[in-house]
Amino acid sequence: MKKLFLLLLGLVALNVYAANDRPVTLKELPQKAQAFITQHFSGTEFFYAKLDDGEYEVVLKDGTKIDFTLQGDWKDVDCGMRAVPAAIVPAAISKYVKANFPNNIITKIDKTYNGYDIELETDMELKFDKSGKFMYADD
Repeated sequence: MKKLFLLLLGLVALNVYAANDRPVTLKELPQKAQAFITQHFSGTEFFYAKLDDGEYEVVLKDGTKIDFTLQGDWKDVDCGMRAVPAAIVPAAISKYVKANFPNNIITKIDKTYNGYDIELETDMELKFDKSGKFMYADD
């Protein structure tokens, strides 16, 4: 009986967890998120989006993944093996990457509470503070 109760409790918990993940249309995204996609990814078609655990996850048809806050601010952009739009990379970070990794492109950028994490096409990760000052590399 105890095993049956635990099994049912687990199924209920799984159902509640899955309920947090719901698909949304492009028009249901916050206006800021829609504007970001239009401005930086105008040539790429929308594939799908979902609201999951308090943030929007958007996938474009070319495989680009973008996470937004509930207010529509971007949190991270992952373009796979393509370069992220240069306009979203702070100038100090772009300058550092061009000077130190001239043959690499930035394929992913994450905003963190204390700065930015970027990933180069070689999978090297670089950490920067909020002002764009290089902190360290993570291989």
